[in-house]
Amino acid sequence: MITSRAFAGRRYAVLGLARSGLATVEALVASGAGVTAWDDREEACDDAMALGADIGNPLDIDLIGFAGVVVSPGVPLNRHPIAAHAREAHVPVIGDVELFAEARGDLPPHKVVGITGTNGKSTVTALIHHMLASAGVPSLMGGNIGLPILSRDPLPEGGVYVLELSSYQIDLSHSLACDVAVLTNLSPDHLDRYDGFTGYAASKARLFGLQRRDQVAIVAVDDDPSKMIASRINHRLHRVSGQDIDPVDQHRWPALQGPHNAQNAVCAIAVCRVLGLNDEQIERGLATYTSLPHRMELVGEVAGVRWFNDSKATNAASAAPALAAFPPAPDQRLHWIVGGQAKGDGLAACRPWFGHVKQAYLIGAATESFAAEIGDAVPVDLSGDMATAVAHAAAAAKAGDIVLLSPACASFDQFKDFEQRGDVFRGLVQALGA
Repeated sequence: MITSRAFAGRRYAVLGLARSGLATVEALVASGAGVTAWDDREEACDDAMALGADIGNPLDIDLIGFAGVVVSPGVPLNRHPIAAHAREAHVPVIGDVELFAEARGDLPPHKVVGITGTNGKSTVTALIHHMLASAGVPSLMGGNIGLPILSRDPLPEGGVYVLELSSYQIDLSHSLACDVAVLTNLSPDHLDRYDGFTGYAASKARLFGLQRRDQVAIVAVDDDPSKMIASRINHRLHRVSGQDIDPVDQHRWPALQGPHNAQNAVCAIAVCRVLGLNDEQIERGLATYTSLPHRMELVGEVAGVRWFNDSKATNAASAAPALAAFPPAPDQRLHWIVGGQAKGDGLAACRPWFGHVKQAYLIGAATESFAAEIGDAVPVDLSGDMATAVAHAAAAAKAGDIVLLSPACASFDQFKDFEQRGDVFRGLVQALGA
């Protein structure tokens, strides 16, 4: 695990004891810090106590003198009372990524790459990690992807920490100066946590404000809000665009098809060039990359029909690029499974790509509203649930067709999270081929 002398002799409160919370408790205690931990689940408190923490709700104790209150990124600071309670005691509310930033001085010499954006950040993070690893550079993924960063063993000298950073994690960071910081794109999301889109965009932009002047910013300027952020960066800046990718080159990268993956690729290429990889190393990494689970993941081919799991597409802006990746050839071949707990402005971002869709299979709470929104633009099947949608798509699809789960919705109406939704879809597809 990652420990630091910077924590020794200090006291922290840890609110929320899921995987990252328990990893934080363990790292702080191992560093010589005192920890008061809390979770509503008794078994989680027992686990923290076994690691050496005291048990107590930070809302019920005097926080004066604490070095920080460490919270999960899922805690809504705009509504949760811990924010005001900590502010009254003049104690910062931070996350485990901030603790990693404070521990960097005790780590072997290294670099940190931070990737944020509304969509694509997981793929860019995983792609950079893969490209570095395939070139023999020690690296690991952390932040909003993979294992909790504090639970990982430190990299040797010359290593690169590649961190996916949500806006929430940036909000909880105060000293994370990334050697390379990346913005993939920006569109409305998570507006329940911010003062409108302006507040959300400002949260993303903070990643660059935390950098030093000698560090590098990379911004994909394919949307106007990202262009605006780029225009305000006054240190080393590389502007990139998905249009910079030659389609002939992209054809050689099997897991990186479609315009959204052109943008992902150009961001990763720019980072790896800054870090010193040559063209041969970059090409090898792009060609050998495999998709992340639930992100345009090819989960099977049955009777000549390919099935893709894009369950991570929890809003219309992230589903739209998936639709764009499968244009008619020359006829429509795309069967689209869509729906769930709707967000924001419905399917507006997907509308330009309705012409790619042969049939839409509507599931979940959004079934009726999406049917009304689609109207007669696309033939619609009111499937209702995942099993029915898969069965109907399997019956209708012909060899050469594509079946795409890209819900454009949250999963919580029928599933506990997008991973479970994607796992159920994968299992149903595998059963088709059994």
